[in-house]
Amino acid sequence: MLAQQQGVNSAATTELERDLSHSVRHNISSFRSLEWQPYFTNLEKGAILVDITSRALHFWTEDGTYYLFPSSVPATEDLTRRGRTNVVKKVEGPDWRPTPSMLERNPEWPSYIPPGPDNPLGTHALYLSWQYYRIHGTHDTRKIGRRSSNGCIGLYNEHIAKLFGMASVGTQVLLI
Repeated sequence: MLAQQQGVNSAATTELERDLSHSVRHNISSFRSLEWQPYFTNLEKGAILVDITSRALHFWTEDGTYYLFPSSVPATEDLTRRGRTNVVKKVEGPDWRPTPSMLERNPEWPSYIPPGPDNPLGTHALYLSWQYYRIHGTHDTRKIGRRSSNGCIGLYNEHIAKLFGMASVGTQVLLI
């Protein structure tokens, strides 16, 4: 311990450690807990807030119950979209087609992947009003907590299944 190296006696060291433990806030995940009021006027049909910086998805049910999920976010700023949208469709077992720009960047990719373990959308998908944008699961759990997607917001499959069950068509979504 630094205090011991500087010649402070053990009683003083214990007191110093106790003082430091109360003044330092440990947050290994770097998530910040947010309130819904600065971002939404109401919770009708629930609200999803995606914080690109902290790589977290916040969800409030209509009654104000709060959930926080770690997420993947777009790999680069030019793939990142911010603003308001809403859930327009929910699909369990989604299929996947890469966007034209994805195929341009990666011509070796298949043009279609059916539902299943090789599908990049995982087990569930919430389709947003923005073309090609989804909140979806992933079978590649290494992506969560990283800037790793081609534009979508990814969740662990068990988390998207939970969110899928609570969110509805019409749920408001804000990406900041």
